[in-house]
Amino acid sequence: MSGWLTEPVPRGRVAAFRTLVYLFVVADLLFFTPWVRDKANIPGELYQPLFVGRLLPLPTPTPLLVTVLFWALLLLSLAAATGRAPRLLGWAVFALYFEWMVVAMSYGKVDHDRFGFLVALAVLPTVGRARHGDPTRSEAAGWALRVTQIAVVCTYFLAAWAKLRFGGPEWMTGSVLARAIIRRGTELADLIAQVPYLLIAAQIGIVAFELLSPLVFVVPARWRSAVVAFFYSFHLVTIATITISFAPHLVAMTSFLPLERLRPLARLRRLTRQAGGTGGGVQEAAGPVPTEPSGAPSPAVP
Repeated sequence: MSGWLTEPVPRGRVAAFRTLVYLFVVADLLFFTPWVRDKANIPGELYQPLFVGRLLPLPTPTPLLVTVLFWALLLLSLAAATGRAPRLLGWAVFALYFEWMVVAMSYGKVDHDRFGFLVALAVLPTVGRARHGDPTRSEAAGWALRVTQIAVVCTYFLAAWAKLRFGGPEWMTGSVLARAIIRRGTELADLIAQVPYLLIAAQIGIVAFELLSPLVFVVPARWRSAVVAFFYSFHLVTIATITISFAPHLVAMTSFLPLERLRPLARLRRLTRQAGGTGGGVQEAAGPVPTEPSGAPSPAVP
């Protein structure tokens, strides 16, 4: 079991994953959860902190606290995405984003698509330095990615458990998807809803998929990419029908992918060199500047 948890992976993979995670924090602040800043204007008596907020305890959000959280998290995440000071910046980003999520989810609604992403932020600082494209295999990198993968799968499995625990088997034959389509459905969802019993079949399929998601760890390696692709296709359909994105969960799920093959900076440098080489080739093809017998350049023709 310990060997499976710490199966070595290339350091370049965790370096790419780390950059992606920290850049998503920036995107989350600016595009996905900018509404968290509005919590600063809500009266403090409406703040009902999550259990962890009561346990620590964490402060009641104020305009100053939320503003400091936003800017500190934005700047430190950009710095952490470069890979510098991975432990110091990593722990700082995790602590600040954790508090950001407590503020976001302490007013009556808790999103479960943040679990795997929060785990990724918690384990990435343990890896230490990792360079993009580095093929050196590391058990620390393998452990960080494996723990994130487990959190991703737990998000699915525990979601099914919650459905059956609180909704019972009737959840699968109820009107859950129908209500979601009425609230936030797309034109595609409207077409699907017209097919008799298709929504019931979809609800049964969702629960089956979530309960069987741990199989991703036991299928042969050659099939694992196909299983992860199915995970992504599930969320693609979800976005296309009821406009729920699960964006942080999708980022955490890239821990299953061979991200070390993605080296955008190296590709950009190669393109730049090729562009420079092409320019030189054009000049050579044009030929040398003609000269007079004395060796001086020919005068320009008006």
